[in-house]
Amino acid sequence: MTGFCLFVAGALAAALPDAAFTVAWTHSVARTRWVEAYRVEGSSLRLAEASVEGSGAGMEPSPDAVLREGRWHWRPERMLAELSLTRSPYAADYVVCTASGCRELGALAGPAAEGRAVVIRSCAAPVP
Repeated sequence: MTGFCLFVAGALAAALPDAAFTVAWTHSVARTRWVEAYRVEGSSLRLAEASVEGSGAGMEPSPDAVLREGRWHWRPERMLAELSLTRSPYAADYVVCTASGCRELGALAGPAAEGRAVVIRSCAAPVP
């Protein structure tokens, strides 16, 4: 499978066949929307693009970001072995989008538990 897999507490929670996806969330204090676009490349994830509505509270755009349609956009071009998303029942959930649509992370990996992370990896990556 060339898609991406979601793990909770080391156990597989979902496998999606898509090679490209975005993860979006709203900062709990600044109330600004952050979006990151990823692409599965072999056993890694490539962070290809990021955007944010504003800055502050640790959500600063890259120095090379371009303001377009009210959002700062930039291309980090960073390779990751995995992406770890820590969830909280006290904040809005992450939204994962693929070519087939968008879903809250909880719909894919189960309800948020305090401090429990969802780890996203290429399904081709070895499980540690």
